[in-house]
This record gives sequence, C-alpha cells and structure tokens, in this order.
Amino acid sequence: MTDNEVLDFAREAVWLMLAMSSPVMFVGLAVGVTIALFQALTQIQEMTLVFVPKIIAIFVALLIFLPMMGALLSAFMRSIIERIAGG
Repeated sequence: MTDNEVLDFAREAVWLMLAMSSPVMFVGLAVGVTIALFQALTQIQEMTLVFVPKIIAIFVALLIFLPMMGALLSAFMRSIIERIAGG
C-alpha cells in the first residue's frame, strides 16, 4: 500500500465521518438555537431547559438517519474490501 492510498483512505474516512454526523449535529444545533431564542424572548433563564428537548430531538434524528448512516458505512467498507482484494 502506497502513501497516496493511505491518504485517500484517510480523506474518504474524514468525509464519511462528516457525512454521517452532520444531520444529527444540525438537528441538535437547530433545537438548541430555537430553545435559546425562546428563553431570550420569554426571559426564562433555566439552564436545564435545553437538555431534554435536545436529547429527544437527537434521538429522533438518529432513528431517522440511521439507515442512511448504515448505507454510507457499508459502501465505504465495501470499497475498502474491494481495494484490498484487488491488490
């Protein structure tokens, strides 16, 4: 295995990580900003108010996006196996 192949694997792995984590992170960001805006508008300064809705939203997002994540990871693993088998 050459240096360029190792760098290609690493680059593809980083892009895969970003593709798998970004939907869940964006959901968490959207819920956090929405609740922060609600707290600013109503002047409710409860620090623990953010955690429960954000945990529930991230859990639902994981349930929704898990098939896509599995397909991406499976395709990546398949490409790695094909490269190994191909020599």
